[in-house]
Amino acid sequence: MSKEEFQRRLNVSRETIERLNHYEALIGKWNPKINLVASSTLADIWTRHFLDSAQLATFAPKSGVWLDLGSGGGFPALVLASMLVDTHPDVSFTLVESDTRKAVFLRTVIRDLALKAKVLSHRIEEIPNQKADVLSARALGSLEKLVEYGNTHLDQNGVALFPKGSSHKKELEQARESWSFDFKTIASLTDPTAAIFAIKDIQRAK
Repeated sequence: MSKEEFQRRLNVSRETIERLNHYEALIGKWNPKINLVASSTLADIWTRHFLDSAQLATFAPKSGVWLDLGSGGGFPALVLASMLVDTHPDVSFTLVESDTRKAVFLRTVIRDLALKAKVLSHRIEEIPNQKADVLSARALGSLEKLVEYGNTHLDQNGVALFPKGSSHKKELEQARESWSFDFKTIASLTDPTAAIFAIKDIQRAK
Protein backbone atom coordinates (compact mmCIF):
# COMPACT_ATOMS: atom_id res chain seq x y z
CA MET A 1 0.00 0.00 0.00
CA SER A 2 1.27 3.46 -0.92
CA LYS A 3 0.80 6.53 1.25
CA GLU A 4 -1.67 7.81 -1.36
CA GLU A 5 -3.75 4.64 -1.00
CA PHE A 6 -3.56 4.95 2.77
CA GLN A 7 -4.85 8.51 2.58
CA ARG A 8 -7.72 7.58 0.26
CA ARG A 9 -8.75 4.50 2.21
CA LEU A 10 -8.80 6.18 5.61
CA ASN A 11 -9.71 9.70 4.46
CA VAL A 12 -7.07 11.33 6.66
CA SER A 13 -5.77 14.86 6.31
CA ARG A 14 -2.72 16.03 4.40
CA GLU A 15 -1.24 17.04 7.77
CA THR A 16 -1.62 13.46 9.05
CA ILE A 17 0.22 12.12 6.00
CA GLU A 18 2.99 14.65 6.56
CA ARG A 19 3.34 13.52 10.17
CA LEU A 20 3.43 9.86 9.13
CA ASN A 21 6.00 10.65 6.44
CA HIS A 22 8.24 12.15 9.11
CA TYR A 23 7.59 9.16 11.37
CA GLU A 24 8.55 6.77 8.57
CA ALA A 25 11.81 8.68 8.04
CA LEU A 26 12.65 8.52 11.75
CA ILE A 27 12.03 4.76 11.81
CA GLY A 28 14.33 4.34 8.82
CA LYS A 29 17.04 6.35 10.57
CA TRP A 30 16.81 4.66 13.98
CA ASN A 31 15.92 1.09 13.01
CA PRO A 32 19.43 -0.14 12.13
CA LYS A 33 20.59 0.84 15.62
CA ILE A 34 17.77 -0.31 17.88
CA ASN A 35 15.64 -2.70 15.80
CA LEU A 36 12.25 -1.02 16.14
CA VAL A 37 10.62 -3.27 13.55
CA ALA A 38 11.73 -6.20 11.43
CA SER A 39 13.74 -4.71 8.56
CA SER A 40 11.83 -6.93 6.11
CA THR A 41 8.63 -5.00 6.91
CA LEU A 42 9.98 -1.51 6.14
CA ALA A 43 9.19 -1.72 2.42
CA ASP A 44 5.52 -2.29 3.27
CA ILE A 45 5.35 -0.05 6.33
CA TRP A 46 2.16 1.74 5.23
CA THR A 47 0.25 -1.55 5.37
CA ARG A 48 2.14 -3.69 7.90
CA HIS A 49 2.45 -1.01 10.55
CA PHE A 50 0.55 2.16 9.67
CA LEU A 51 -2.74 0.66 8.42
CA ASP A 52 -2.53 -2.12 11.00
CA SER A 53 -2.37 0.56 13.70
CA ALA A 54 -4.78 3.03 12.11
CA GLN A 55 -7.65 0.53 12.02
CA LEU A 56 -8.03 1.02 15.79
CA ALA A 57 -8.88 4.71 15.41
CA THR A 58 -12.62 4.03 15.30
CA PHE A 59 -12.44 3.22 19.03
CA ALA A 60 -11.07 6.64 19.98
CA PRO A 61 -13.08 8.33 22.73
CA LYS A 62 -14.05 12.00 22.53
CA SER A 63 -11.69 12.67 25.42
CA GLY A 64 -9.54 10.85 27.93
CA VAL A 65 -6.42 8.70 28.11
CA TRP A 66 -5.34 6.07 25.61
CA LEU A 67 -2.77 3.77 27.25
CA ASP A 68 -0.46 1.75 25.02
CA LEU A 69 1.59 -1.04 26.59
CA GLY A 70 4.91 -2.32 25.29
CA SER A 71 4.97 0.43 22.69
CA GLY A 72 8.27 -0.57 21.04
CA GLY A 73 8.49 1.40 17.79
CA GLY A 74 5.25 3.23 18.58
CA PHE A 75 2.62 0.98 17.03
CA PRO A 76 -0.27 1.52 17.28
CA ALA A 77 -0.04 4.54 19.60
CA LEU A 78 1.98 7.04 17.57
CA VAL A 79 0.13 6.32 14.33
CA LEU A 80 -3.14 6.92 16.17
CA ALA A 81 -1.79 10.02 17.90
CA SER A 82 -0.75 11.36 14.50
CA MET A 83 -4.27 10.81 13.19
CA LEU A 84 -6.19 12.07 16.22
CA VAL A 85 -4.18 15.14 17.20
CA ASP A 86 -6.43 17.36 15.05
CA THR A 87 -9.76 15.49 15.21
CA HIS A 88 -9.66 14.42 18.88
CA PRO A 89 -7.69 17.15 20.69
CA ASP A 90 -8.91 16.01 24.11
CA VAL A 91 -7.41 12.52 23.78
CA SER A 92 -3.91 12.05 25.17
CA PHE A 93 -1.66 9.02 24.81
CA THR A 94 0.50 7.34 27.43
CA LEU A 95 3.08 4.92 26.05
CA VAL A 96 4.77 2.37 28.30
CA GLU A 97 8.16 1.12 27.08
CA SER A 98 10.82 -0.26 29.41
CA ASP A 99 13.63 -0.30 26.82
CA THR A 100 15.46 3.00 27.39
CA ARG A 101 16.65 3.40 23.79
CA LYS A 102 13.19 2.78 22.38
CA ALA A 103 11.74 5.22 24.91
CA VAL A 104 14.16 7.88 23.64
CA PHE A 105 13.01 7.16 20.08
CA LEU A 106 9.35 7.45 21.08
CA ARG A 107 9.97 10.79 22.80
CA THR A 108 11.80 12.01 19.70
CA VAL A 109 8.82 11.20 17.49
CA ILE A 110 6.40 12.82 19.95
CA ARG A 111 8.50 15.99 20.05
CA ASP A 112 9.11 16.21 16.30
CA LEU A 113 5.45 15.60 15.41
CA ALA A 114 4.06 17.72 18.29
CA LEU A 115 1.85 14.86 19.46
CA LYS A 116 -0.24 14.84 22.62
CA ALA A 117 1.57 11.93 24.21
CA LYS A 118 4.07 10.96 26.90
CA VAL A 119 6.31 7.96 27.56
CA LEU A 120 6.68 5.99 30.79
CA SER A 121 10.02 4.21 30.64
CA HIS A 122 9.18 1.49 33.15
CA ARG A 123 8.10 -2.11 33.22
CA ILE A 124 4.34 -2.46 32.99
CA GLU A 125 4.25 -4.11 36.42
CA GLU A 126 5.88 -1.03 37.97
CA ILE A 127 3.41 1.65 36.90
CA PRO A 128 0.38 2.64 38.99
CA ASN A 129 -3.20 2.14 37.81
CA GLN A 130 -3.63 4.43 34.80
CA LYS A 131 -7.47 4.44 34.74
CA ALA A 132 -7.34 4.46 30.94
CA ASP A 133 -10.35 5.00 28.71
CA VAL A 134 -8.72 2.86 26.01
CA LEU A 135 -5.88 0.38 26.39
CA SER A 136 -3.96 -1.19 23.51
CA ALA A 137 -1.09 -3.64 23.13
CA ARG A 138 0.32 -5.02 19.89
CA ALA A 139 2.59 -8.07 19.74
CA LEU A 140 3.21 -7.97 23.49
CA GLY A 141 2.08 -11.25 25.03
CA SER A 142 -0.68 -13.80 25.40
CA LEU A 143 -4.27 -12.60 25.47
CA GLU A 144 -4.60 -13.98 28.99
CA LYS A 145 -1.74 -11.72 30.17
CA LEU A 146 -3.07 -8.73 28.25
CA VAL A 147 -6.51 -9.09 29.82
CA GLU A 148 -4.80 -9.06 33.22
CA TYR A 149 -3.16 -5.75 32.30
CA GLY A 150 -6.55 -4.47 31.20
CA ASN A 151 -8.05 -5.44 34.53
CA THR A 152 -5.37 -3.39 36.28
CA HIS A 153 -5.23 -0.28 34.11
CA LEU A 154 -8.64 0.28 32.53
CA ASP A 155 -11.20 2.74 33.82
CA GLN A 156 -14.50 1.15 34.82
CA ASN A 157 -16.06 1.88 31.42
CA GLY A 158 -12.86 1.50 29.40
CA VAL A 159 -12.17 -0.80 26.46
CA ALA A 160 -9.06 -2.86 25.70
CA LEU A 161 -7.97 -3.42 22.09
CA PHE A 162 -5.74 -6.38 21.34
CA PRO A 163 -4.78 -7.26 17.74
CA LYS A 164 -4.05 -10.97 17.48
CA GLY A 165 -2.84 -13.32 14.74
CA SER A 166 -4.05 -16.64 13.40
CA SER A 167 -4.15 -18.28 16.85
CA HIS A 168 -6.60 -15.69 18.22
CA LYS A 169 -9.43 -18.18 18.81
CA LYS A 170 -7.22 -20.46 20.87
CA GLU A 171 -5.89 -17.50 22.87
CA LEU A 172 -9.46 -16.40 23.55
CA GLU A 173 -10.37 -19.81 24.96
CA GLN A 174 -7.31 -19.78 27.22
CA ALA A 175 -7.97 -16.25 28.47
CA ARG A 176 -11.57 -17.06 29.34
CA GLU A 177 -10.43 -19.86 31.63
CA SER A 178 -9.01 -17.22 34.00
CA TRP A 179 -11.05 -14.13 33.17
CA SER A 180 -14.65 -13.13 32.57
CA PHE A 181 -15.20 -10.28 30.09
CA ASP A 182 -17.41 -8.98 27.31
CA PHE A 183 -15.78 -8.93 23.88
CA LYS A 184 -16.24 -8.23 20.22
CA THR A 185 -14.12 -9.77 17.49
CA ILE A 186 -13.27 -7.45 14.59
CA ALA A 187 -11.72 -8.71 11.36
CA SER A 188 -8.28 -7.28 10.64
CA LEU A 189 -7.84 -5.04 7.58
CA THR A 190 -4.31 -6.26 7.02
CA ASP A 191 -4.42 -10.03 7.59
CA PRO A 192 -7.39 -12.30 6.80
CA THR A 193 -6.29 -14.77 9.49
CA ALA A 194 -5.98 -12.11 12.21
CA ALA A 195 -8.51 -10.34 14.40
CA ILE A 196 -8.84 -7.53 16.93
CA PHE A 197 -10.45 -8.18 20.29
CA ALA A 198 -12.36 -5.29 21.87
CA ILE A 199 -12.74 -6.26 25.52
CA LYS A 200 -14.74 -4.66 28.36
CA ASP A 201 -16.00 -5.42 31.86
CA ILE A 202 -13.06 -7.58 32.92
CA GLN A 203 -13.33 -9.66 36.08
CA ARG A 204 -11.56 -12.70 37.38
CA ALA A 205 -13.38 -15.89 36.50
CA LYS A 206 -15.20 -17.48 39.43
